[in-house]
Amino acid sequence: MSEYDNRRPIAVTMGDPAGVGPEVTARAWAARRENSLPPFVAIGDAAAISAVWDGPVARVTDMDEVVRAFGDALPVWHLEDSGPLTPGQPTPAGATCALHTLETGIGLTRNQASSALVTGSVSKYALHGIGYTHPGQTEFIAERCGVTATNAVMMLAGPGLRVVPLTVHIPLAEVPERLTSELIVAKARIVARGLRRDFGIDAPRIALAGLNPHAGENGQLGSEEDRIMAPAVAQLADEGLVVDGPLAADGLFAPAIRERYDALLCAYHDQALAPFKALHFHDGVNLTLGLPIIRTSPDHGTAFNIAGTGAADPGPTIAAIAMAARMALARERNCAPAK
Repeated sequence: MSEYDNRRPIAVTMGDPAGVGPEVTARAWAARRENSLPPFVAIGDAAAISAVWDGPVARVTDMDEVVRAFGDALPVWHLEDSGPLTPGQPTPAGATCALHTLETGIGLTRNQASSALVTGSVSKYALHGIGYTHPGQTEFIAERCGVTATNAVMMLAGPGLRVVPLTVHIPLAEVPERLTSELIVAKARIVARGLRRDFGIDAPRIALAGLNPHAGENGQLGSEEDRIMAPAVAQLADEGLVVDGPLAADGLFAPAIRERYDALLCAYHDQALAPFKALHFHDGVNLTLGLPIIRTSPDHGTAFNIAGTGAADPGPTIAAIAMAARMALARERNCAPAK
């Protein structure tokens, strides 16, 4: 018997119907047994699945049907028709479907009909064309969950590494002014709580990467480490959290060093994601800490250029579903009332 038996299914939004989301979701179901995946439901336009896959499909309208159907067919929650569909060619109707699909997935997970939410990739350009104003899905999910965007922390996680960029989609020139002691302390707290609640790590160890080469070289190569980072680390230590740093980023990702830590906090986007993708390009998962729900996502975009060709790799989607299941199980165990 699997440890996931008798647990609520996972909601998987297919993202933009013209992207690779429908294909990789279907192929994840096809590989469910060898990857020990729990029951999940694909949410979106059912035609997006039939356009790229000829496997068995079971249309469902509730989560009990998902569990019953999962062994023999991919459960699909058909939300709406998104009009004429050509893989690789996004449309306003497809973007609208993607947005409604995301809303539905959030709702199912917030009301506990599903145990976790896995979000397929969307086109920000297409969404903005229909009036969507959020920077990405993370901010939208946080808002719908009643969490401020600053309290939703993006983590990239793989079998051998977890990283958190303290600043994300901003120009590199703006990083020094955005990086504050308050930001570091707030995000480190959320990361530590997430590691305990969602990964079952009782006493997490975290490292903070310096902004400048050699972590500033005692002020010779920059002052941010002494002015901003060191005070944040000291405050976190006073709160009982183990956060080492600021440490030189050029050596932090070496196996002998990174393996000492449960997560690495990085100053900016590429400092975190470049080494992460070098190590976990095919099995890396984007997840959000600080939410009342479990949310993961495959670490790739819509890949319109290969949609419908059969070239898309389902590995990241498989990894995102598997990690969501483990996180949901860990949260259930760690948040259960004491007996």
